[in-house]
Amino acid sequence: MELRRRSSSKANRAPAAVGDPAAASGTVTRIQASDALPLPIRHTNKLFSLLFMVSIYYLMCRWREKIRTSTPLHVLTLAEISAIVGFVASLIYLISFFGIAYVQSFISSHDEDDDFLLAPPPPAPAPTPTFAMTVPCSLCSPKNPIPASPLAGDDEDIVSDVVAGKIPSYILETKLGDCRRAAGIRREALRRITGRGLEGLPLDGFDYDAILGQCCEMPVGYVQLPVGIAGPLILDGRPYFVPMATTEGCLVASTNRGCKAIAESGGAESVVLRDGMTRAPVVRFDSAKRAAELKFFLEEFGNFETLALVFNRSSRFARLQRIQCSLAGKNLYMRFSCSTGDAMGMNMVSKGVQNVLDFLQNDFPDMDVISISGNFCSDKKPAAINWIEGRGKSVVCEAIIKEETVKKVLKTTVSALVELNTLKNLAGSAVAGALGGFNAHASNIVTAIYIATGQDPAQNVESSHCITMMEAVNDGKDLHISVTMPSIEVGTVGGGTQLPSQSTCLNLLGVKGASTDSPGANSRRLATIVAGAVLAGELSLMSALAAGQLVKSHMKYNRSNKDISQVC
Repeated sequence: MELRRRSSSKANRAPAAVGDPAAASGTVTRIQASDALPLPIRHTNKLFSLLFMVSIYYLMCRWREKIRTSTPLHVLTLAEISAIVGFVASLIYLISFFGIAYVQSFISSHDEDDDFLLAPPPPAPAPTPTFAMTVPCSLCSPKNPIPASPLAGDDEDIVSDVVAGKIPSYILETKLGDCRRAAGIRREALRRITGRGLEGLPLDGFDYDAILGQCCEMPVGYVQLPVGIAGPLILDGRPYFVPMATTEGCLVASTNRGCKAIAESGGAESVVLRDGMTRAPVVRFDSAKRAAELKFFLEEFGNFETLALVFNRSSRFARLQRIQCSLAGKNLYMRFSCSTGDAMGMNMVSKGVQNVLDFLQNDFPDMDVISISGNFCSDKKPAAINWIEGRGKSVVCEAIIKEETVKKVLKTTVSALVELNTLKNLAGSAVAGALGGFNAHASNIVTAIYIATGQDPAQNVESSHCITMMEAVNDGKDLHISVTMPSIEVGTVGGGTQLPSQSTCLNLLGVKGASTDSPGANSRRLATIVAGAVLAGELSLMSALAAGQLVKSHMKYNRSNKDISQVC
């Protein structure tokens, strides 16, 4: 094996000379522990993995044989001793992450002792333009290149390997066992590759372990969003202070004004009409006739109970409610709807659907499953089926706003609001060909609450489906306002709801985690709070439009006084 000189630790700590290509590329010349292996690392990994499996299989077979023949376990043959040695050696290799971490640290600790044994290294190649270290920020002066951030010796080596493509960025958490350290190394590698600073993106102050494997991959920091509070929202006789994460001026203030008008008029009432998450696989047959046979089978009442038993095995909370089928030639779309407890339920319903598909394969072996999702669900897309049939929680929320409150708090009149709602939210949206968009700005409130409480912001698409209705009541003096939202998709367990900030916002609303009294009660309550906040937001914005205050308020609350030319 060819021996190569390794720079001593002192040499590695010495400052690089100006113009040194190795220093410019950010790489450090050092031997790799894998150089001590007689085979390439990928072959060595396979060899030890095979040795581990063969050894443990042989020892288990011998152990069973000795038990059967009453042979003492301590009496060992040469083959058994060899198998034990192979098992221990392969186990040590695998536990130490393929042996490299230990060997590397052992070699590094002896750098200064064996320098005289090794030949000097070849000169480092010049860096390619792709990984320029000092590309100036497009918003900053090119006279101020970004300096390299000082790192510990081991981290510097890993950053260099990530930049050079020797270590994939996505394995850093697994390789290092430290999520915060992995994020810092990935961040520095990104800074060197792009040449752009990340100083405005905070790194510290976040629990990266909390998102591992569930929320976000390959993190390099976190985005700060202000969270405002609107309320109290008096809903179903209880006050709620609604957290809203947003960067839009006026939004929280406007929603808060709507909450005030609702509170002064006695509060709002809500009803959950439906509660069922959906998933719709698409399957294909050789003929449309055969696809229709499965459709009739699924829609036959006598078969539903069997399919429900199969579906419900996937979870303690999943309960199949309905299967709706639609045929397109020889392709069949099956829309499964089920209750999912306090979880939003996408994964839960998918598991149940997979159980049913596996079960159906026995009676329909010619069924070709194209996809677990065939867009008949329909998730994160505007779709008429969600507007008509609902998805998640279907909620209606209403309130009667007194005439004096309309005049004093909302600065308008009941007749003006009714007329505006008819011409804008109903007729105007119809002219635009809106799908579920018969409202003023429901998505504003939905998205702000979703981000604050750890929901999936992309599901704002269908969750914001809303029709706002206004009508003069009590001899035309008071205003009846309602919002009907057929597909609010929320959960209080799983996903981003477990993160500390989002969990705190859920706790503020009193809906954190799973309900111990009635499964699903917390998520349904959260859906009604979303609808109630939308009601407040619709009431306030429509009043601002009717009174001609929209532009004035946005100029006051949604304009920055900072000189952007001085920000870099």
